[in-house]
Amino acid sequence: MDAEELITKYAAGERDFTAILLCEANLSRIDLSGANFSEAILSLTNMSGTNLSNANMRKAKLNVARLSGANLYKANLSGAILNVANLIRADLREAQLVEATMIRSELIRANLSSANLTGANLSEADLREATLREANLEQADLSGAHLRGASLTAANLERANLHRADLSRADLRGVNLCNAELRQANLSQANLSGADLRGANLRWADLSGANLTGADLDEARLSGANLYGANLSNVNLLNATLVHADLTQANLIHADWVGADLTGAALTGAKIYAVSRFDVKADDITCDWVDLSPNGDRSHIQRFTPEESQRFFNATPPTVQIIVDRPLDPDANFVLAATYRQIARQYPALSHPPSIEVNSRRTIISFKIEQDEQLFPTAFVAIIPFSDAAFTQKNLITLIKMIQPQSGNNLGVRVSNMVVQLNVALTKTMRKIGEMKIQPIRLDREPMSSFFQSPTQTVLANSSAETLMIHYHPDFGRNLTNLPGVNKTSISPAIKAQRFTTPPLNTVIEFVKSFYQLGE
Repeated sequence: MDAEELITKYAAGERDFTAILLCEANLSRIDLSGANFSEAILSLTNMSGTNLSNANMRKAKLNVARLSGANLYKANLSGAILNVANLIRADLREAQLVEATMIRSELIRANLSSANLTGANLSEADLREATLREANLEQADLSGAHLRGASLTAANLERANLHRADLSRADLRGVNLCNAELRQANLSQANLSGADLRGANLRWADLSGANLTGADLDEARLSGANLYGANLSNVNLLNATLVHADLTQANLIHADWVGADLTGAALTGAKIYAVSRFDVKADDITCDWVDLSPNGDRSHIQRFTPEESQRFFNATPPTVQIIVDRPLDPDANFVLAATYRQIARQYPALSHPPSIEVNSRRTIISFKIEQDEQLFPTAFVAIIPFSDAAFTQKNLITLIKMIQPQSGNNLGVRVSNMVVQLNVALTKTMRKIGEMKIQPIRLDREPMSSFFQSPTQTVLANSSAETLMIHYHPDFGRNLTNLPGVNKTSISPAIKAQRFTTPPLNTVIEFVKSFYQLGE
């Protein structure tokens, strides 16, 4: 069949041209909409500007075909072979291109919105400034593809291969790149805000100047990646790998990178307001200064020596730990949670619930906080549900009084100022506690009440991993409630005087001295 015969038959109403052989023909700018060209061989054919909307071209061979400006709206090209084909400015909206082969094809400014390209091979294809909004490219091969300036908003690229692809200045807002292969990809100046990059491989990728605001990079691999000046505000970097990544002058305001590996990373000039310094691995980092201002305007610069930067990024979270000499039972767990909920409503500093570890004998309640200065006030509030509260709170007040600046103790200006801050914070907390109204929550089951009357220990750990015992009940560890003949309900911390020897003055001072304080 030649071109003239095909045109005549189509005009006569025939639509089935399955498996025809029509190479190097000229079919440009004619209407062939709805025609069936499945398994046809149309290599080198000129279909520029042709209307092929709703056409069936499944498994057709269109190598080096000219389809520039063609209308392929809703056309079925699944399994078709379009290697080195010219599809510049073609309309492929909602087209079916499942497992199509389009190696080195030209798709400059083509419109592939909502097209289905699942498993398609587009390696080294030219998709510059193409539109792929909401397109499905799951498991597609785009290795070495040129996507500079392309629009892929809300597209699905899950498990796609974009190794060495050029996505510079591309619009990737809300795109799904979960577990995608992006090694050595060029994403400079790309807009990836709200993108899903969980588990993506971005090793040695260029993300300089990219916008990743609110993106999800949970467990993403970014070793050696260039993130110079990238916007990573509000990004999720939980457990991400950033070994030797360049984060120089990156915006990390409100980013969450708990569990991230920053070994060997460059962080000079990074904006890290409201970013936790805890629970990250940051060995051998390079960081001369960081921007701690809320708006990233450099109004609060913190400069470091190499040793200071290591200390800043390798701190441990300050922790208040209450150890109860009894395992937590379900009723006590309910009461504990309800009581802390009441407290948090009136004392926002305790808004984060504690972690609780229970073994056969004891319960460990741990509150992690952001600043060393909040250790004493947090302990003062956290102990409230327990019978040991009054004794623990008294010890906290005693310890603060012990280290008040006095002649002869030579605390130095920094520590003296810190002690004043601690005293002010604790005083404010005491005043707030006095105004609080905590309603008792009771259950008519004896094990619950015994739990809160059990002996406790309260231990503080600061950001330098130094610890300080605040309270130690004299019966702790003696397990009197299990002794024969002992009335369980009668055991209370008030039975005997609380024998607790306060730590030596020097121990308390050294604990406060090891607080990490910005500007020191």
